[in-house]
Amino acid sequence: MLHTIQAINKTAGFNRWAGFEVTSAAKGEAELRMDFREEDMGQYAGFLHAGLIGALLDTVSGFAAATVAGRVLASHFSVNCISPAVGRAFVARGRVVKAGRKQVFATAELYAQAEGGGALKLVATGNAILVPVEEAAATPVKAPA
Repeated sequence: MLHTIQAINKTAGFNRWAGFEVTSAAKGEAELRMDFREEDMGQYAGFLHAGLIGALLDTVSGFAAATVAGRVLASHFSVNCISPAVGRAFVARGRVVKAGRKQVFATAELYAQAEGGGALKLVATGNAILVPVEEAAATPVKAPA
């Protein structure tokens, strides 16, 4: 399952730019890691930008859901920023709370890791409702020439 989720991750240009690395994936759970790049990931005070916080939580929720439901899209997503996201790296952990035929409920946590790989500090949480999508529905439609 890990290799499947890693392969999916590599297809997303945004994930490649951000440096999202899938570090684990099992039935109903996933974990991502991202190194912080001060020059282009910070907000005005130097903390990790909330857009990236949301992206990490959304992505790890989707990957956790994908381990039980296949291809999914988020239909609802929320983020709670708990403390300033300061760290050299960030670890996002997602877990399926309940998977039904039409909806998958997931929760996620984002941790900051200090320089040198110290203890993880919880900086944000998220919740997502994801919907399974059929392969045909997930295929992008090409615009007419």
